[in-house]
Amino acid sequence: MLVLKPMFHDTIWGGPRLSRFTEAKGDSVGHFYTAFCREGISNEILNGEYKGKHLNDVFPLWKKDVAMEEYEYFPLTISLTEADHDLSIQVHPDDRTATQIEHRNRGKRESWYFLEAPDNGLLINGCRVKDKEEVRKLLDQEKYSDILDSIPVKVGDYVFVEPGTLHAISAGSLVYEIEEGSDSTYRFYDFDRRDKNGNKRELHVEMAYLTLDPKKQSVVKHYEKGKEIVEATYASEKLDNITSYRNDTDDLKCFTLIYGTATCDGIRIGQGTTVLLFPGEEITDMDVKLAFVCRMRRDIDLPDIE
Repeated sequence: MLVLKPMFHDTIWGGPRLSRFTEAKGDSVGHFYTAFCREGISNEILNGEYKGKHLNDVFPLWKKDVAMEEYEYFPLTISLTEADHDLSIQVHPDDRTATQIEHRNRGKRESWYFLEAPDNGLLINGCRVKDKEEVRKLLDQEKYSDILDSIPVKVGDYVFVEPGTLHAISAGSLVYEIEEGSDSTYRFYDFDRRDKNGNKRELHVEMAYLTLDPKKQSVVKHYEKGKEIVEATYASEKLDNITSYRNDTDDLKCFTLIYGTATCDGIRIGQGTTVLLFPGEEITDMDVKLAFVCRMRRDIDLPDIE
Protein backbone atom coordinates (compact mmCIF):
# COMPACT_ATOMS: atom_id res chain seq x y z
CA MET A 1 0.00 0.00 0.00
CA LEU A 2 1.02 3.58 -0.62
CA VAL A 3 0.00 6.31 1.83
CA LEU A 4 -0.22 9.62 -0.03
CA LYS A 5 0.52 12.99 1.52
CA PRO A 6 -2.31 15.40 0.62
CA MET A 7 -1.67 18.68 -1.20
CA PHE A 8 -3.47 22.00 -0.79
CA HIS A 9 -4.72 24.31 -3.50
CA ASP A 10 -5.90 27.86 -2.75
CA THR A 11 -8.65 29.12 -5.06
CA ILE A 12 -10.65 32.27 -5.59
CA TRP A 13 -13.77 30.42 -4.44
CA GLY A 14 -12.28 28.38 -1.57
CA GLY A 15 -12.79 28.82 2.17
CA PRO A 16 -11.69 27.80 5.69
CA ARG A 17 -13.72 24.63 6.30
CA LEU A 18 -11.20 22.06 5.04
CA SER A 19 -9.13 22.75 8.14
CA ARG A 20 -11.74 20.73 10.05
CA PHE A 21 -10.82 17.65 8.03
CA THR A 22 -7.12 18.22 7.58
CA GLU A 23 -4.20 20.33 8.66
CA ALA A 24 -4.96 22.81 5.90
CA LYS A 25 -4.54 26.44 6.91
CA GLY A 26 -5.94 29.60 5.43
CA ASP A 27 -9.27 31.00 4.35
CA SER A 28 -9.20 30.13 0.64
CA VAL A 29 -8.43 26.41 0.37
CA GLY A 30 -10.56 25.06 -2.47
CA HIS A 31 -8.98 21.66 -3.11
CA PHE A 32 -7.38 19.23 -0.71
CA TYR A 33 -5.86 16.83 -3.24
CA THR A 34 -5.55 13.41 -1.66
CA ALA A 35 -4.55 11.72 -4.94
CA PHE A 36 -3.12 13.83 -7.74
CA CYS A 37 -0.65 12.99 -10.47
CA ARG A 38 0.25 15.33 -13.31
CA GLU A 39 3.45 16.40 -15.04
CA GLY A 40 5.78 17.92 -12.48
CA ILE A 41 3.46 17.57 -9.50
CA SER A 42 2.03 14.66 -7.52
CA ASN A 43 1.56 13.41 -3.97
CA GLU A 44 4.54 12.43 -1.86
CA ILE A 45 4.56 8.84 -0.60
CA LEU A 46 4.81 8.54 3.19
CA ASN A 47 5.59 4.84 3.71
CA GLY A 48 7.43 1.74 2.55
CA GLU A 49 10.18 1.33 0.00
CA TYR A 50 9.01 4.40 -1.95
CA LYS A 51 8.92 6.71 1.08
CA GLY A 52 9.95 10.23 0.10
CA LYS A 53 9.32 9.67 -3.59
CA HIS A 54 6.32 11.00 -5.47
CA LEU A 55 3.49 9.23 -7.23
CA ASN A 56 4.86 10.47 -10.55
CA ASP A 57 8.14 8.71 -9.80
CA VAL A 58 6.75 5.27 -9.04
CA PHE A 59 3.61 4.95 -11.18
CA PRO A 60 5.60 3.77 -14.24
CA LEU A 61 7.12 0.97 -12.15
CA TRP A 62 3.84 -0.84 -11.45
CA LYS A 63 1.17 0.56 -13.74
CA LYS A 64 1.28 -2.50 -16.02
CA ASP A 65 0.61 -4.75 -13.03
CA VAL A 66 -2.73 -3.00 -12.40
CA ALA A 67 -3.82 -2.66 -16.06
CA MET A 68 -2.97 1.04 -16.33
CA GLU A 69 -0.11 0.82 -18.81
CA GLU A 70 -1.87 3.04 -21.36
CA TYR A 71 -1.87 6.02 -18.96
CA GLU A 72 1.03 8.44 -18.80
CA TYR A 73 0.03 9.55 -15.29
CA PHE A 74 -2.03 7.98 -12.56
CA PRO A 75 -5.50 8.61 -14.00
CA LEU A 76 -7.66 9.28 -10.94
CA THR A 77 -7.76 12.55 -9.04
CA ILE A 78 -9.35 12.42 -5.59
CA SER A 79 -10.00 15.52 -3.51
CA LEU A 80 -12.06 17.19 -0.85
CA THR A 81 -13.42 20.35 -2.45
CA GLU A 82 -14.93 23.32 -0.65
CA ALA A 83 -16.96 26.00 -2.40
CA ASP A 84 -17.19 28.98 -0.08
CA HIS A 85 -18.40 30.85 -3.17
CA ASP A 86 -19.95 29.66 -6.43
CA LEU A 87 -17.51 28.11 -8.87
CA SER A 88 -17.39 29.41 -12.43
CA ILE A 89 -20.07 28.31 -14.90
CA GLN A 90 -18.17 25.70 -16.90
CA VAL A 91 -18.19 22.62 -19.09
CA HIS A 92 -15.72 19.77 -19.69
CA PRO A 93 -14.97 18.10 -23.03
CA ASP A 94 -15.85 14.54 -23.92
CA ASP A 95 -13.22 12.25 -25.46
CA ARG A 96 -13.97 13.32 -29.03
CA THR A 97 -13.83 17.04 -28.25
CA ALA A 98 -10.72 16.67 -26.09
CA THR A 99 -9.03 14.97 -29.02
CA GLN A 100 -10.01 17.80 -31.37
CA ILE A 101 -9.18 20.72 -29.08
CA GLU A 102 -6.50 19.47 -26.72
CA HIS A 103 -5.00 16.60 -28.76
CA ARG A 104 -5.58 14.41 -25.73
CA ASN A 105 -7.42 11.12 -25.85
CA ARG A 106 -9.49 11.58 -22.74
CA GLY A 107 -12.12 14.14 -21.77
CA LYS A 108 -12.97 15.01 -18.19
CA ARG A 109 -15.48 13.21 -15.98
CA GLU A 110 -16.19 14.01 -12.37
CA SER A 111 -18.40 12.97 -9.47
CA TRP A 112 -19.35 14.62 -6.20
CA TYR A 113 -20.63 13.21 -2.93
CA PHE A 114 -22.07 16.03 -0.82
CA LEU A 115 -20.62 16.11 2.69
CA GLU A 116 -22.24 19.52 3.15
CA ALA A 117 -24.96 20.88 0.89
CA PRO A 118 -25.07 24.21 -0.98
CA ASP A 119 -26.48 27.13 0.97
CA ASN A 120 -29.43 27.38 -1.40
CA GLY A 121 -29.86 23.61 -1.78
CA LEU A 122 -29.23 23.78 -5.52
CA LEU A 123 -26.43 22.66 -7.83
CA ILE A 124 -26.05 24.60 -11.08
CA ASN A 125 -26.44 21.88 -13.67
CA GLY A 126 -27.72 21.75 -17.24
CA CYS A 127 -29.41 24.30 -19.49
CA ARG A 128 -32.93 25.65 -19.36
CA VAL A 129 -32.89 26.02 -23.14
CA LYS A 130 -32.13 22.84 -25.05
CA ASP A 131 -31.38 24.47 -28.40
CA LYS A 132 -27.74 25.38 -28.92
CA GLU A 133 -28.51 28.36 -31.15
CA GLU A 134 -30.70 29.79 -28.39
CA VAL A 135 -27.79 29.32 -25.99
CA ARG A 136 -25.62 31.33 -28.37
CA LYS A 137 -28.12 34.20 -28.47
CA LEU A 138 -28.31 34.37 -24.69
CA LEU A 139 -24.52 34.21 -24.40
CA ASP A 140 -24.13 37.10 -26.82
CA GLN A 141 -26.62 39.07 -24.73
CA GLU A 142 -24.82 38.07 -21.52
CA LYS A 143 -28.09 36.69 -20.13
CA TYR A 144 -26.38 33.87 -18.30
CA SER A 145 -29.09 33.28 -15.73
CA ASP A 146 -31.56 32.56 -18.56
CA ILE A 147 -29.36 29.65 -19.67
CA LEU A 148 -28.68 27.99 -16.34
CA ASP A 149 -30.72 25.17 -14.89
CA SER A 150 -30.22 23.56 -11.49
CA ILE A 151 -30.97 20.40 -9.52
CA PRO A 152 -31.67 20.11 -5.79
CA VAL A 153 -28.97 18.39 -3.71
CA LYS A 154 -28.56 17.59 -0.02
CA VAL A 155 -26.05 15.86 2.24
CA GLY A 156 -25.55 12.25 1.11
CA ASP A 157 -26.37 12.89 -2.54
CA TYR A 158 -24.05 11.72 -5.33
CA VAL A 159 -23.87 13.51 -8.70
CA PHE A 160 -21.92 12.46 -11.80
CA VAL A 161 -21.17 15.21 -14.31
CA GLU A 162 -21.04 13.81 -17.81
CA PRO A 163 -18.75 15.69 -20.23
CA GLY A 164 -20.67 18.35 -22.11
CA THR A 165 -22.88 19.23 -19.12
CA LEU A 166 -23.00 22.88 -18.06
CA HIS A 167 -22.39 23.01 -14.32
CA ALA A 168 -20.93 24.71 -11.26
CA ILE A 169 -20.64 23.71 -7.61
CA SER A 170 -22.70 26.20 -5.60
CA ALA A 171 -21.59 28.19 -2.55
CA GLY A 172 -21.70 26.29 0.73
CA SER A 173 -20.87 22.89 -0.77
CA LEU A 174 -18.25 20.56 0.63
CA VAL A 175 -17.75 17.43 -1.45
CA TYR A 176 -15.71 14.28 -1.88
CA GLU A 177 -14.71 14.61 -5.53
CA ILE A 178 -13.52 12.10 -8.13
CA GLU A 179 -12.02 13.31 -11.40
CA GLU A 180 -10.81 11.27 -14.37
CA GLY A 181 -9.34 12.40 -17.64
CA SER A 182 -7.90 15.73 -18.64
CA ASP A 183 -7.70 18.94 -16.63
CA SER A 184 -9.65 20.77 -19.32
CA THR A 185 -12.21 23.19 -17.91
CA TYR A 186 -13.86 25.72 -20.20
CA ARG A 187 -15.45 28.67 -18.41
CA PHE A 188 -18.55 30.37 -19.79
CA TYR A 189 -18.82 32.90 -16.99
CA ASP A 190 -17.11 33.73 -13.69
CA PHE A 191 -19.38 36.42 -12.18
CA ASP A 192 -16.85 39.11 -13.19
CA ARG A 193 -14.72 38.17 -10.17
CA ARG A 194 -11.18 39.42 -9.83
CA ASP A 195 -8.20 37.66 -8.30
CA LYS A 196 -5.93 39.11 -5.62
CA ASN A 197 -4.09 41.05 -8.32
CA GLY A 198 -7.28 42.61 -9.61
CA ASN A 199 -7.45 40.52 -12.78
CA LYS A 200 -10.51 38.73 -14.11
CA ARG A 201 -10.03 35.01 -14.70
CA GLU A 202 -9.74 33.81 -18.26
CA LEU A 203 -12.92 32.69 -20.00
CA HIS A 204 -13.11 30.12 -22.80
CA VAL A 205 -16.51 30.89 -24.28
CA GLU A 206 -15.92 29.52 -27.78
CA MET A 207 -14.38 26.25 -26.59
CA ALA A 208 -17.11 25.92 -23.98
CA TYR A 209 -19.79 26.47 -26.61
CA LEU A 210 -18.22 23.87 -28.89
CA THR A 211 -18.12 21.40 -25.99
CA LEU A 212 -21.59 22.07 -24.60
CA ASP A 213 -24.50 19.68 -25.04
CA PRO A 214 -27.51 21.67 -23.72
CA LYS A 215 -29.64 18.52 -23.46
CA LYS A 216 -27.40 16.95 -20.82
CA GLN A 217 -28.29 17.23 -17.15
CA SER A 218 -27.11 15.18 -14.19
CA VAL A 219 -29.29 13.11 -11.90
CA VAL A 220 -28.89 12.53 -8.18
CA LYS A 221 -27.93 9.01 -7.12
CA HIS A 222 -27.29 7.33 -3.78
CA TYR A 223 -24.82 4.65 -2.76
CA GLU A 224 -26.32 1.33 -1.71
CA LYS A 225 -24.51 -0.56 1.03
CA GLY A 226 -21.97 -2.97 -0.44
CA LYS A 227 -22.56 -1.81 -4.02
CA GLU A 228 -20.54 0.38 -6.36
CA ILE A 229 -21.77 3.23 -8.47
CA VAL A 230 -20.25 2.49 -11.86
CA GLU A 231 -19.53 5.30 -14.33
CA ALA A 232 -18.08 5.24 -17.84
CA THR A 233 -14.46 4.92 -16.74
CA TYR A 234 -14.41 4.48 -12.95
CA ALA A 235 -16.42 3.00 -10.10
CA SER A 236 -16.72 4.00 -6.44
CA GLU A 237 -18.22 2.70 -3.21
CA LYS A 238 -19.15 4.31 0.11
CA LEU A 239 -18.03 2.61 3.33
CA ASP A 240 -19.75 3.23 6.67
CA ASN A 241 -18.75 2.16 10.18
CA ILE A 242 -15.98 -0.32 9.42
CA THR A 243 -12.99 -1.56 11.40
CA SER A 244 -11.06 -3.10 8.49
CA TYR A 245 -11.00 -3.08 4.71
CA ARG A 246 -9.44 -5.55 2.26
CA ASN A 247 -9.00 -5.11 -1.47
CA ASP A 248 -10.31 -8.44 -2.73
CA THR A 249 -10.26 -7.45 -6.41
CA ASP A 250 -7.61 -7.44 -9.14
CA ASP A 251 -7.78 -3.65 -9.33
CA LEU A 252 -5.82 -0.95 -7.57
CA LYS A 253 -8.16 0.93 -5.24
CA CYS A 254 -8.02 4.43 -3.81
CA PHE A 255 -9.19 4.26 -0.18
CA THR A 256 -10.02 7.74 1.14
CA LEU A 257 -10.72 8.32 4.82
CA ILE A 258 -13.34 11.01 5.49
CA TYR A 259 -14.43 10.59 9.13
CA GLY A 260 -12.69 8.37 11.64
CA THR A 261 -9.22 7.00 12.32
CA ALA A 262 -6.93 4.47 10.65
CA THR A 263 -3.34 3.25 10.79
CA CYS A 264 -1.74 2.09 7.55
CA ASP A 265 1.70 0.49 7.44
CA GLY A 266 2.46 1.99 10.85
CA ILE A 267 1.30 5.49 9.89
CA ARG A 268 -1.65 7.13 11.60
CA ILE A 269 -3.47 8.77 8.72
CA GLY A 270 -5.51 11.93 8.94
CA GLN A 271 -9.04 12.48 7.74
CA GLY A 272 -8.98 13.20 4.04
CA THR A 273 -5.97 10.97 3.34
CA THR A 274 -5.94 8.52 0.42
CA VAL A 275 -4.17 5.15 0.52
CA LEU A 276 -3.53 3.20 -2.68
CA LEU A 277 -4.37 -0.45 -1.98
CA PHE A 278 -2.99 -3.07 -4.33
CA PRO A 279 -4.84 -6.39 -4.84
CA GLY A 280 -4.92 -8.44 -1.64
CA GLU A 281 -3.82 -5.60 0.67
CA GLU A 282 -5.77 -4.85 3.82
CA ILE A 283 -6.11 -2.11 6.43
CA THR A 284 -6.96 -3.71 9.77
CA ASP A 285 -6.43 -0.97 12.36
CA MET A 286 -9.28 1.48 11.81
CA ASP A 287 -12.41 2.96 13.29
CA VAL A 288 -14.00 4.52 10.23
CA LYS A 289 -17.33 6.30 10.20
CA LEU A 290 -17.17 7.28 6.53
CA ALA A 291 -14.74 6.44 3.72
CA PHE A 292 -14.79 5.85 -0.03
CA VAL A 293 -12.96 3.54 -2.39
CA CYS A 294 -12.56 4.29 -6.09
CA ARG A 295 -11.06 2.25 -8.94
CA MET A 296 -10.52 2.56 -12.66
CA ARG A 297 -12.54 0.24 -14.83
CA ARG A 298 -10.53 -2.26 -16.84
CA ASP A 299 -13.14 -2.81 -19.59
CA ILE A 300 -12.64 0.52 -21.38
CA ASP A 301 -10.58 1.57 -24.39
CA LEU A 302 -8.85 4.88 -24.89
CA PRO A 303 -9.89 6.58 -28.13
CA ASP A 304 -7.22 7.09 -30.77
CA ILE A 305 -5.95 10.62 -31.39
CA GLU A 306 -6.29 11.53 -35.05
